[in-house]
Amino acid sequence: MKHSALASILLASLLLGACATTSTGGPGLVKGESDSEKAATLNKQLGTVYLRQGNLALAKEKLERAEKYNPRDPEIHSVLALLYERLDIPKEVEAHYKTAIRLAPDNPGILNNYGIYLCKNGRPEEGVKRVLEAAKNPLYRTPEVAYTNAGVCLRAAKKLDEATASFRRSLSIAPNNPETVYQLGDLDRERGQVAQARDLVDKYLTSNEATADLLGLGVRLARAQNDRMAEEKYLRRLRVEFPGSNQLRELTEQKRSNPG
Repeated sequence: MKHSALASILLASLLLGACATTSTGGPGLVKGESDSEKAATLNKQLGTVYLRQGNLALAKEKLERAEKYNPRDPEIHSVLALLYERLDIPKEVEAHYKTAIRLAPDNPGILNNYGIYLCKNGRPEEGVKRVLEAAKNPLYRTPEVAYTNAGVCLRAAKKLDEATASFRRSLSIAPNNPETVYQLGDLDRERGQVAQARDLVDKYLTSNEATADLLGLGVRLARAQNDRMAEEKYLRRLRVEFPGSNQLRELTEQKRSNPG
């Protein structure tokens, strides 16, 4: 669960950044670019789309072509790093992230993504340092994402107090971020602070759109409190709103195994 959350956050922040649109030259194009730079930008866009679709062969072809046209574009190296992570070629991942940071040492999106990679690969101290560099950069448009990433990394490293502080910092910026609410609520549950977690989840679900993760967490918290009415309420919402979800399947199987 922790690593899947990291992966989803990483993918969103990198791919959105790579597909930026300018007002001067169409999607991703900048007025005054050379022909090589324009070709690099277009191949970067295509490669990013293919990567998002899971077509790794075409993504590799387009992104490597983009690199040949403009090897000094840090975003190209950042997307290539994600591609090679999907292809499980760690040396290439590391090389492209380092190149991207050398070319754009203050780019918060790249710092965030490299930090997440480090966290997922057994280097949490380095990873959290990079992610927090991104979070504290005044140019970063979504610092709450970086603080949530740091919290997930710290939680995986069993630094639970620091993880809690990072999640709370994220919520102070974006109180209605469902991923952060889920991560903090699940951490509180893990630490035995069930009532606190339940309050957090209930408050969110009262006025915001539900997610399968949050409804599933609500079921677990209600079960921990022996609150059968609340448990059934959350399960009913899961059945209606997320009928094919893994959360519903797992919780239904648990209930069958432990009917009492």
